[in-house]
Amino acid sequence: MNKFKLGAKRPLIISGPCSAETREQTLDTCVKLAETGVVDVLRAGVWKPRTSPGTFEGVGLKGLAWMAEAKRLTGLPVGVEVATAKHVESALEFEIDLVWIGARTTVSPFAVQDVADALKGSGVPVMIKNPMNPDIDLWAGAVKRFAAVGIPMDDIGLIHRGFSYFGQQRYRNAPMWPLAFEMRSRFPETMMICDPSHMAGTTEYLHELSQSAADLRYDGLIVESHVCPAEALSDAGQQLVPAELERLVRGVNWRREAADDPGFVKALDRFRDQIDQIDAELFSLLGRRMSISEEIGRVKKANDVAILQSSRWGAIKERILSQADTLGLGREFLNDILEAIHLESINRQNSVMNF
Repeated sequence: MNKFKLGAKRPLIISGPCSAETREQTLDTCVKLAETGVVDVLRAGVWKPRTSPGTFEGVGLKGLAWMAEAKRLTGLPVGVEVATAKHVESALEFEIDLVWIGARTTVSPFAVQDVADALKGSGVPVMIKNPMNPDIDLWAGAVKRFAAVGIPMDDIGLIHRGFSYFGQQRYRNAPMWPLAFEMRSRFPETMMICDPSHMAGTTEYLHELSQSAADLRYDGLIVESHVCPAEALSDAGQQLVPAELERLVRGVNWRREAADDPGFVKALDRFRDQIDQIDAELFSLLGRRMSISEEIGRVKKANDVAILQSSRWGAIKERILSQADTLGLGREFLNDILEAIHLESINRQNSVMNF
């Protein structure tokens, strides 16, 4: 069988159960997924790092044996998550075709280095999930650690699974798409796929997140599937049965990157010119606003008044957010912009008052 190669197919679709629980469940799921014709790599969790001890943490080596059997039965490559050098050694022993490190591993440079050293020279591609917290340098550092031990960049991929975020939100893990865009700008030739299962935390939002990823030119998806999600021992609410997985994948529209039609190009150029003009005006106004914030800082300093004026800021937010529907903008989007402006304003006033 030919060696699995990242980037050989786009979109790349990876699917399988969150956890390999029994041989029957693992093989049944993998065979049914292979029969859909839409899955390129089979996956299953064999070691499951859980938040609380005492919960199901995977079957270990038995799961690798089941995945190796699934590979023989279906002819499809298989992948698993690894978190230690021992995990890597075991995965290589069972001829696993693809490994990835999870969000809990990416946050630890020591763990990343441990896995990178173990994978050195193996020829097995590795994918790196974003860290749980929104730290791009940590994510990028993990990529550099694998590259530093000699793993070729075309054997390194990225998995965007969203970021932990305090407070109520639509998804379990906030996509924070701009952070993923920044990673793509740092590693433009590196394959990046989306993990809508962990991003959503429920099957309800899988299609909208998958379509968003396709529209943003991601290179594929990794989606969890189980023959009987209601009986799953981990993440039951976010797994699809294989038939539903097939409908999801076939329902995603992977649009072209560009079109050559002259009418399309002309219309696009016209709208982009308008955006460029609006951007110039928008950021010019922001610059003026920050200059005024500095003047306010000087006035506060002269009168020995604290920087933060909570009642004033609360009134500004209330006024702007109340206009969300009129402006045609989401409240969450407006709130994020306001918070960024407020933080920069505080920094400007702080520089005036204390330096």
